Amino acid sequence: MDDVTYFLGIDKTYNLLIRKFLRRAEFTLPMQETLFPTGTPVFDSLLGGYEGGVVTTVYGPSGSGKTTVCLLAAIATLRAGKKVIYIDTEGGFSSMRFQQFIGNDPIERLLEHLFLLKPLSFADQIKALHRHRELVNDSIGLVLVDSISMQYRVALHGQDGVRTANAELGLQIAHLVEIARKHGIPVLLTGQVYADFDERDNVKMVGGDIVRYGSKCLLQLFKYKTVRKAMIVKHRSLPEYKSVIFSIVEKGFASVDEEKSQKMKEETPVAEFQ
Repeated sequence: MDDVTYFLGIDKTYNLLIRKFLRRAEFTLPMQETLFPTGTPVFDSLLGGYEGGVVTTVYGPSGSGKTTVCLLAAIATLRAGKKVIYIDTEGGFSSMRFQQFIGNDPIERLLEHLFLLKPLSFADQIKALHRHRELVNDSIGLVLVDSISMQYRVALHGQDGVRTANAELGLQIAHLVEIARKHGIPVLLTGQVYADFDERDNVKMVGGDIVRYGSKCLLQLFKYKTVRKAMIVKHRSLPEYKSVIFSIVEKGFASVDEEKSQKMKEETPVAEFQ
């Protein structure tokens, strides 16, 4: 199946967003008041669920599973009868992968409640988030940005410079925090990473303190040759450095056995920076 995309032309889709997508919805399944489904037992074991009312940021190298995290969370929210706003800045959304995850569920029924925007510039990303701050209502169960850092990274080297890019990123994070708090839903972001110039083994998140301060939950993903690891870097109630080892499979994430976990300790993380 070809990728199903709802291409972002900000001004052209704005009326559609108001008229059709953000209408109040009847919910087919109840969702938890404070914890929302991650879509995978692997992350449920780590977090128990995504916290409503806060921004969660998942960051790591290319191929570590960031987009899969988003797809699984989106599917779980759609199955719970709520709508999802999915802002895809990297072109990572694939309807074929989406179909793999949902199995025999009719893809059209779920995609009908998934509003997928694909900003091609930092300016488009800014417009999308500015408008969504006012438009999100209680029919929405999840807002996703995959990733918050790609277009920002491009803007850093643009003619407006670092200061303007940082100011705009800060404003976007503020809007996302407002959406989460106002509606009591999780906002899930992914972030790219880079290596410190002086310390090559020191991996840092693109957007740095701007994203860190706005996020109440930070999860770092590590990519190894055979497995992946997710580790809590920041959380309001769970201990830092709590982690889970998993592998990426056709249906999403799968826990790994003790043998593979022990083998991972002998491996060096693969640092594939975007």
